[in-house]
Amino acid sequence: MKKRVTKKQQNSKSCFVCGLKNIAGLKASFYETDDGELVATFTPGEMHQSYPGRLHGGLASTILDETIGRAIMIGNIADVWGVTLELTVEYKKPIPLDIELKVLGRITEEKSRFFSGSGEILLPDGSVAVSAKGRYLKVPLEKIADYDPAEFDWAVVERDDDPKEFEV
Repeated sequence: MKKRVTKKQQNSKSCFVCGLKNIAGLKASFYETDDGELVATFTPGEMHQSYPGRLHGGLASTILDETIGRAIMIGNIADVWGVTLELTVEYKKPIPLDIELKVLGRITEEKSRFFSGSGEILLPDGSVAVSAKGRYLKVPLEKIADYDPAEFDWAVVERDDDPKEFEV
C-alpha cells in the first residue's frame, strides 16, 4: 500500500530521537501521510545495539513512543505535544542494524485532554518487528520545558532524498 507524504515534521538539535546534532541519537525523520498516519525513518547503528547486530529493545520502544506521540501533531494548528502516560510494547522479531527502518504511528482515540495511539516498526520486507500502544496527555510545549525553538534548531530540515511516498 502506498502512502503519499503531505508534510515533513520538525527535527531538533539535541533530541535523542530526532536531534540531527546528537552524535549518539537516532536522527529520525518524520513524515505525515495522506491517510493521517505518521511515518518515521531511521537507520540504527552499532551504538544502538544490544545483542550483536540487533537494535536494543529499549530504543525500539523509544522510537515507537516518539512516533505515536508526534502523531497528535498531524492536522493540529495549535502546538500540541503528547506526554506519555502509558506505553505497552510487544516485541515480535529482532531488528537488524545498518538498514533504514520505517515506523508507523497513528491516533486511535482523541479526547480534549488525552489521546491514545498505536504504532509498528516495520522491517524492510514489510513485516512487523515491534508494535506498541500508548496513552498520552496533551500538553503545550511551554508547559513541558523552557524551550526556544531557535536555540534548539526546531525546524523542518528538507533533504534532497526526502520521500514523496512510502510503500508499506
